[in-house]
Order: sequence, then structure tokens, then C-alpha cells
Amino acid sequence: MDLTDFQFQATSALRSAGQRLADLMTPTVRLGVTGLARSGKTVFITALVRALLTGGRLPYFAAMAEGRIERTFLEPQPDDAIPRFAYEEHLADLAGDPPRWPESTRRISQLRITITYQPSSALWRALGPSRLHVDIVDYPGEWLIDLALIEESYEGWCATALKDAQAPHRAAAAKDWLAFMRGLDPAAPADEQVALKGAELFTRYLQTARSGDPTLAAPGPGRFLLPGDLAGSPLLTFFPLALGERRTGARGSLQAMLARRFDSYKSHVVKPFFRDHFARIDRQIVLMDALSAINAGPAALDDLSASMGAILRAFRPGQNTWLSSILAHRVDRIVFAATKADHLHHASHDRLEAVLRMLADEAIERAEVAGAGVKVMALAALRATREAEARSGRQMLPVIVGTPLPGERVGGKTFDGRTEAGIFPGDLPEDVTALRRPSSGSTQLVEFPRFRPPRLSLEMPSGEAPPFPHIRLDRAIEFLIGDLLQ
Repeated sequence: MDLTDFQFQATSALRSAGQRLADLMTPTVRLGVTGLARSGKTVFITALVRALLTGGRLPYFAAMAEGRIERTFLEPQPDDAIPRFAYEEHLADLAGDPPRWPESTRRISQLRITITYQPSSALWRALGPSRLHVDIVDYPGEWLIDLALIEESYEGWCATALKDAQAPHRAAAAKDWLAFMRGLDPAAPADEQVALKGAELFTRYLQTARSGDPTLAAPGPGRFLLPGDLAGSPLLTFFPLALGERRTGARGSLQAMLARRFDSYKSHVVKPFFRDHFARIDRQIVLMDALSAINAGPAALDDLSASMGAILRAFRPGQNTWLSSILAHRVDRIVFAATKADHLHHASHDRLEAVLRMLADEAIERAEVAGAGVKVMALAALRATREAEARSGRQMLPVIVGTPLPGERVGGKTFDGRTEAGIFPGDLPEDVTALRRPSSGSTQLVEFPRFRPPRLSLEMPSGEAPPFPHIRLDRAIEFLIGDLLQ
């Protein structure tokens, strides 16, 4: 080996060691993104990452608006045991011809983006650029609902599940499972085929109810709705029994077998998720499809509120609970976001935020008491509509213009998924509490169809990346990480 080769290898080794040292010294913030199904988690993360990578139009994101961000780039997956968020595939879906919404979140995934920036302080700027790793952790909100099960007994869960299934807006979906369950004797000998059949019917009930109402607040388990890699696992072969006065703890009974599996689910599924993933979250955004709940009526709004309460228990564990024993720190900033704000005229965005605050009021109070910074906002990470005006008689109405998805109905008209339309969705009431009063008729004043993604281009003739349209994405980014880029 000559001197030149030796110098080259020594320089390379020093550079590699310096890079590893820089990585170790670079602060990392873990940003959790969650929400119930169809709340827009995948689109939010895809739009967020693209905006950071391309320098999108983000006037309220101070570090970018001030020109202090020098470079942003994706890093290799930092955790070998967690699947990588499929950013490139989701971006391709949105930019396709025709564009399509990406597949929903069905398991936990992660993506690391690194931001190199100039500090706002002149003193720190003199030391050169700083770096921040942002680890974005995507996970289903349904899994957070399982938190309520940790301190729950099998018997208590059975009573809650039975009461929920008998609610008027769920009774039809639960009919077959309720009939099967009521024909069982909890003291009968354990039977694997009965467990399989009961779990199948219970899962079908949850999924059927959920398909008609995406805001369904299921009593858990969350993995029955979104099993992830547990699909077909024996850990999901249990169900609630109608115990009444027939409770038995006898060994070998059906009740004893199902209770044991319920406890195994908590030990092998719920607790590891909170210990290994949730407990490491620093900042959190909770996405909610409040418009679907408004469309579905007061019962759906009550369900969504219950879901929020179940989810947000994770951010305010009580004293001497299992969860409090594993949390070394608490989430210090939380955003509650009502998604699909582009389905409303901007004049109603404040009212949409008021709906969300009404639904989450008690939970937000608890988070604020815990010292967390809390922000409620209406947003659209990727805007699918634009605003216009249309004449109705002598009156000019504010409308939103977009392409409704196939089968969407508004005002008695069914759309084919190819035709652009101007739609007046109605106005949210000034007093949003009216939406929770069945006799008010308020829920008949608004209709919110779902729209196709807008046609997007990933590159302009000049070679630049055009910004994606959004509503308040920049405000969300600023609140979640802006203080870390000072």
C-alpha cells in the first residue's frame, strides 16, 4: 500500500467516524401520527415529507419561511424491527393517472427525515449548521383504544361489549354474533371450534359496523379491526360472552379459556406495543374524520368522542398504573386535527375546529393539566378541491369544486368518479352543539362527499418540484417541530 492509498483510507475512516459521531450527537424527535381508519394518516405523512423535502409552500413554518433550512433528506430506516413507511409508493399513487388515494395504515411503520438548518441565534449560527432527525411513526388509532383493556377484567370487558352491541345504531351489525353468544353456556367445556366461530362473528360485527360508520368507538380489541401481522393468530380467537348470572371461573370451562386468551392478548400484544413504541413518542398528532361523523349523525359524533377519550387516555396515564410505570417522559405537544377541511368552504373552518374541540374537550383538558402544549385545527394535508361561487336563484352560494369519488351522492345525485362538480356542502351551525341533538335537524343541512385526489405533477419543466396544495399543513409542522429548529 503506497502513501496515497494510506492517506485516502485514513481520511475515509476519519470521515466515517465523524459522520457516526454526528449522528450520535444529532437530536431526534419521534413524531407519532395516529387516528382512526380513513382519517388521512397516510396522506398526511406523505404530504408532510414531500413538503419538507421539496421546500413546499409553507409560510407559517418559520424555519423554512426565513430561509434557514439548508437541506432535508431521507435517512435509512433507523429501527431494523419496524417496517419503513412506503413514502415513494404512496407519492406515486397520488401522482398517478388517474390519481388515487394510498392504502390506509394497517400496521406500524416509520420514516426518518433529517433537517439541516441554520439556528436563529447569531451565536449558534457562528458554530455552523445544526441537524435534527425527525422519526415519523405511523400507527393505527385503533391500537391505542386497547389501552382501556390493560386495567380491564375479562368480565368487565364482556359487559361493556354487550352494552355497546345493543346500541340502536349497531344492533343490526351485531345480530348474528348476539344470537350465537346468547346460545352459549359460559360453564360449558372449552371448545376450540366455538372459540373460532365466536371470534369470527364478533370480528364480522365490528367490521360491518365500522364499514357503515368509520368513527365507530369499538370496545376493543383494536387488532380485531386492524390485525396487522396478527391476522389468523390464535391471540385473536376469543370474544365476549353474555355472562349475566352464569359466571364461572371453573378450570376447563369456555369462560376460563376465553378469559385466559383475553389476558394473553393484553400481555403479548397490547403491553409490548405501548412499551416498545408508544412510550418513545415525543410529539403527537391525532387525526380525526369529524366530517364523516357529522354526516352520520349524533350517535356517530358520540362514538367519535368516546374514541377520542379512549385514545387520549394514553397521553395522561394516572398514578401507579401499568402505563405510567413505563413512561419515562410524556408527550409534550399534541395536535388534534380535523382532516378534510377542503370539503368545506373556508368560512366554516372555525366551526369545524369548534366541533373537534367539543368532541375532545375533556380529553384536551386532561392533556393540558399534564403540561402538554395542545393545538386544535382543521386541516387538509393535500387539498382535493378549490373554492368558487355558484348562483342559486338570486343568491350566490360558496361552493367547493372537485371530482367526487364513484358512488358518492349529494342532493340525490350519484357521481361517476370522472365528472368535476361544484357542490354546496351546506353550513355547519354556529352553535355546533346542535349537531349532537337528534331533534334539531341540523345534520340534514350538511353533506360531505369524498373526492378524488387532485391531478398532481412531481416535476415542472424547469426541474423544480411544484408545491402540493394544502390547508394549514404548515401550521401543524410549526407547532410540532418548529421550536426544535430555533
